[in-house]
Amino acid sequence: MKTLRFISAQALVSDAQVAQRSIVHVTQNLYPLLFKASYLQEQATVLHDLVENWPLAEFNISKLLGKTADCEQDLCNRTCQICLQACLTGLKDYVLNSSATYAKRLKVVDLTGLNDIEFQACDCGKALGRWGRTELMARTCFDLLVEIQARELEDLVADISVEVFMSMFVTQRSYEVVVEALLLRGQCPLKIRCVEFRADSLALRKLFYIIKLVKSETLQKLELVHNIRMEMEHFDFLLSEVPLPLLRSLTLPARTFDVRRMTQEDEPLLVKIGERLSELNFLAELNLAFSTLTGRIRKILSPLKTPLHSLNVSSCCLNHADMAYLANSLHAEYLEVLDLSGHSVADLFPSTFFKLLGRASRTLRSLTLEECNISDEHVNLLLLALEPCKKLTHFSFLGNPLTSRSLRRLFQLFTELPLLCKVEFPVPKDCYPPTFTYPLTDENLVKYDRERFAEINQELMLILSQANRYDIVASTPLFGCFDSNIQETCNELSVVLLQSFTDAISNLLTALKQVD
Repeated sequence: MKTLRFISAQALVSDAQVAQRSIVHVTQNLYPLLFKASYLQEQATVLHDLVENWPLAEFNISKLLGKTADCEQDLCNRTCQICLQACLTGLKDYVLNSSATYAKRLKVVDLTGLNDIEFQACDCGKALGRWGRTELMARTCFDLLVEIQARELEDLVADISVEVFMSMFVTQRSYEVVVEALLLRGQCPLKIRCVEFRADSLALRKLFYIIKLVKSETLQKLELVHNIRMEMEHFDFLLSEVPLPLLRSLTLPARTFDVRRMTQEDEPLLVKIGERLSELNFLAELNLAFSTLTGRIRKILSPLKTPLHSLNVSSCCLNHADMAYLANSLHAEYLEVLDLSGHSVADLFPSTFFKLLGRASRTLRSLTLEECNISDEHVNLLLLALEPCKKLTHFSFLGNPLTSRSLRRLFQLFTELPLLCKVEFPVPKDCYPPTFTYPLTDENLVKYDRERFAEINQELMLILSQANRYDIVASTPLFGCFDSNIQETCNELSVVLLQSFTDAISNLLTALKQVD
């Protein structure tokens, strides 16, 4: 629904030349309205001029693009490359150019809150993801300083200081330009302030250096993923040397913990890490996926002084003691997001799994049980465990050997979960040849009877429609969900993986030569 004001704003900005001439006559309170109208129509030149002459003290992009009284349409998932480039260029020119309309009042620019999705609704169809936004902002700051010096504007911009809050994503490819921008932050009128930080494909030396540069004291979310080779002692060093007083969310690389490599002398280190984590007073989200934590989850989580709201322990090789701890811990009653993928929860830990979901049922919003070896014989337990979870909005159980009969029973339950809106379910087992075993290989995953699956899928959708649950989006993403961060940096990740493989072969050949 759009108000007459917004429709009028759209009409004005539809002609870029008229809009640019009119900006000098527009009152301050209409700038946000014109900004959203211009963003919706991808009027890059108008967006640039609006930001260049921004008359308000704050520029918060998620508030500007989100639902407003004049336009209920939320544009936060439109990370349109053309529009965002225009915004940052306009921000640079805001500093360089003297406004003919209003005095410079801008103090805070907040670029957080954008949602990176797979398909862009904008006409250009090109997204600028978190990695691209980070690099572009860094280059903007660097170019701004160069232009200030070239035009000898130091005295004119001396009083301008704008805090730019960002969610940053840095890899080896963007490391140098981001470091340059952070080192020059004291001289630049646009001062980058990192709220969330994600790093991939970085050597540990570079990682520790850049985390200190972004001023870790302000970090609320830290994601260290994929091609960062961190082990327990490195993580302990990070916690001891880098202050993280406001951190609420932490993601660690795969294999940060591996109890198979631990000796008796390493046990105190694990205890120390638990104690250091307990000093993070706001920690509510912890992602330990693909670490081997067999029998040690208590040592990491029990020291925490506040309960976790999100926990990812997928493929962590948990045992009975670990599941018993989770089911009986204080965390269970506060969990909103839980990922237990890669564990045979219904087969190996039926009672503790049932108890864990029962205690979490009043708060649980998202549950992921992918490749948990849940088969038809476990469906009754799963139905009983899910039934109390009335706040569940997202449930993913891909990769489980369930037949179409069991899926129909589950979909009947889904219609009774009032807030459920997203379901990711596997291709039924009876669509595959009986000789296939689980977990399925990538090669076998796509070798299913498509006609049979189409018939079953139609039956499942009919169950939802007959219950008037059109709000539930059910899908079968064979290779998992879209990840904008991986999509944006896939070429670089491929190079790193290839280099790692090459290094491994080289080391093996060297070892063989030494044996000879």
